[in-house]
Amino acid sequence: MTTVYQPKHLLVTGGAGFIGTNFVYYWLQQYPDAHIVVLDSLTYAGTRSNLDALNEHPGFRFVEDTILNQGKVEKLLRDEAIDTVVHFAAESHVDRSIYGPDAFFKTNITGTHSLLKAAKKVWMDEGNLPVAHRFHHVSTDEVYGTLGPDDPAFTETTPYQPTSPYAASKACSDHIVNSYYHTYGMQTTISNCSNNYGPWQFPEKLIPLTISNLLEGKPIPVYGDGQQIRDWLYVDDHNRGIELILNKGRVGETYNIGGNNEQANMSLVKQLCDAMNARFPSAAHYPHESLITHVADRPGHDRRYAVDTTKITTELGYQPLETFETGMQKTLEWYLDHLSSWEVTVSLFGTHE
Repeated sequence: MTTVYQPKHLLVTGGAGFIGTNFVYYWLQQYPDAHIVVLDSLTYAGTRSNLDALNEHPGFRFVEDTILNQGKVEKLLRDEAIDTVVHFAAESHVDRSIYGPDAFFKTNITGTHSLLKAAKKVWMDEGNLPVAHRFHHVSTDEVYGTLGPDDPAFTETTPYQPTSPYAASKACSDHIVNSYYHTYGMQTTISNCSNNYGPWQFPEKLIPLTISNLLEGKPIPVYGDGQQIRDWLYVDDHNRGIELILNKGRVGETYNIGGNNEQANMSLVKQLCDAMNARFPSAAHYPHESLITHVADRPGHDRRYAVDTTKITTELGYQPLETFETGMQKTLEWYLDHLSSWEVTVSLFGTHE
C-alpha cells in the first residue's frame, strides 16, 4: 500500500517565476488550508505582482531574498515550521547561459547547495527534523543531452550528458541533491521535466516571444532550420506531476515529467501563426507567418529532447490532462487577456529555452 505524504508548510523557492507562480496557485487551489512561503530574489524573470491575488490569503507569505542567503533560509525553516521545500529557483535560459555562465553556476549549483545545507542544519543537525519531510528539486530533461531522430526517449536511467552551461549546472545540482539523500538521509525527490508553457512565462522563451512579436508585427526569430524537437508540457500538468511525487513518490527517486507532445520549433511557430491569422485576419502583417525569420543557430544547440514518462505513469498514475492543442489554446487566450501584465522588454538575440 502506497504511503501518502501530505505537505503542510511549504517553502517554494522561485515562486514568483513562471512555473513557481503557477505551482503556488495550483497548490492553494488543491489545498486551500496549506501554508506557503515564497522565497524569490525577483531577478528579471521573477515578478512580485504575479502573486498579488494571494496577498490576503491567510496561508500565503512572500519573502524577497536569495537562496544563497543560508541564514535567512534557516530562519524561515524554523519560524514557519517548514516541512517541505519545493525548489524551482534557477537561472534557466540556455542562451543567457552561453553568454554569461557564471550566474548559472552560482544560482543553480551554489544556491541549491545553500538550500540543502540550511535544511540539513535545521531539520537534522538541530533536531528539528519533521517526522516526515521532503526536499523536492525541480530539474530539466536537458541534463540528458540530445537525441537523434530515432533514439528512444530519455528515461530516469539515461546517462547525464549536458551540452550547455545551463544543463551542466542543473546536472550538478541534481547530483548534489542525491548526495544529501544517500549521505545524510534527507528525504529528497527530483523531477526532470520537458519544456513548459502556459501563463506567466517570461517572454524570452519561444511561445510567449512568438505571441508578443506576432501582436507587435516584429520578426519571429527561429534558429537554423527550425527542426529542433522538444516535448511540450503544459505548466499545470507539470504541477500535477510534482503533486503526485510529493504525495506518493518514493524518497530518493527521480521522476521524469513530460507532456507526450513532441513538436518541431517551426511547426509550433506556424501553429501560433495560424491561430493569430484566425484571430486577427485584418492585421497589417497578415498572414502572420510572413514574420518568421531564420537566424543563425546557437552554439551546441541540442537537436531533440523526448521524455519517457513510464515511471511516473505506472508508479504514481500520472497523465497529462492537456493535449498540445488545448494547452496552446489556453496559453494564447491567457496572454491575449493579460497583455498589460507581461509587456516587458524582450531580448531578441535568440528564440527560447
